[in-house]
Amino acid sequence: MNKATRAAATVLLACALALPAAALPASATTTAPPVPSAAAALRASAPAVAPTASVPLELPAPTGRFAVGAGDLHLVDHSRPDPWVPTADGRELMVTLHYPAARRTGGTPAPYATKDESRLLLAGVGGVDPAGISDLAAMNTYSVKDARPAPGRHPLVVLSPGFGMPRFTLTALAVDLASRGYVVASVDHAYETSGTSVPGGRVLAPCVACELLETGRLEGADVTAARAADVRFLLDRLTGPHAVQPYARMIDRDRIGMAGHSIGGASAEAAMIKDRRIDAGVNMDGSFWDALPAGGLGGRPFLFLGADDTHIPGGGDTSWDTTWRALGGRKYWLTVAGADHMTFTDAPVLLRHFGVPSDAVIPDGRALAVTRAYVAAFFDRQLRGTPQPLLDGPSPLHPEVRFHTP
Repeated sequence: MNKATRAAATVLLACALALPAAALPASATTTAPPVPSAAAALRASAPAVAPTASVPLELPAPTGRFAVGAGDLHLVDHSRPDPWVPTADGRELMVTLHYPAARRTGGTPAPYATKDESRLLLAGVGGVDPAGISDLAAMNTYSVKDARPAPGRHPLVVLSPGFGMPRFTLTALAVDLASRGYVVASVDHAYETSGTSVPGGRVLAPCVACELLETGRLEGADVTAARAADVRFLLDRLTGPHAVQPYARMIDRDRIGMAGHSIGGASAEAAMIKDRRIDAGVNMDGSFWDALPAGGLGGRPFLFLGADDTHIPGGGDTSWDTTWRALGGRKYWLTVAGADHMTFTDAPVLLRHFGVPSDAVIPDGRALAVTRAYVAAFFDRQLRGTPQPLLDGPSPLHPEVRFHTP
């Protein structure tokens, strides 16, 4: 493998670092430092590292009792222009739905990404290795394309990735939640990723919004506002009177949650402010950009899950302290020892495979196990009402996790 292939995970790391410690608007108090945009980071040279080709490129198997189906959904909101490319024909979304599938359902394995998306991820560091493209696109997702769904209606969880990150970098979490009985909608927000394939052989231009951020024509609150509108439109199409089938038949519209990484986590809060249909939210290591209104989220529960270095109370990103104080209702503040910003995505697996150094101390298997366990426990408690001792305090099963009550 050449240097560009080995640096694929570096691209993912660079993308997510776009907004790891952003500032809240002037109405809120924070001391978070400014950060570079994803587009600038993407152009950085990849480190010279030795490949670890003997390490397989694979995600851990899901832990739930259900088989998993997967399908892609292309949606266009013609009621509003795209905020980053106004000449586009409406606001486009690509969504992957993972869902509980009936047992003994044969079919084609669902891909991790398209070859175009994989190619763009590699091209971001200046080169393309055909073997790397194929490896990334074909990584096992433990799901079957368009599998027959399991009977019944299931809670819905929307996943929003970090700024510049494609939706497939949250696949390990999405598939695990689906195996536990959730319908999971992972969203690519147009022109905010390293590249998104859409029907008709088109590929949306890589992260136009990143360049707008670099040049000062965009703020974090603009991104969260756009994503909140995206999620509102998505929920209309999945649960409204003209909902898209067959996915709408799988969804319990009275039990909806949202989680996200980096600015996707901040967007969970923004979407909850705008849409009462979202019953619970999770922010995985993302700074908050939106000041909560009086009354917070109206008592709806929220989980903070972050890296121990930046997101402890009084740490480098004080937007968490500000938002915590404004929240009412049930809330949780958890940090993970040895984690970094990328811990809560699929990136640890890719970093290890391609031999790219990481600031994280926690092994990739533990990183994914912790993320899966606490996100699932939170939604099980909030959307299903099932007791979750894991959320009551420190657990010997996950000694890396610290509970905070500032």
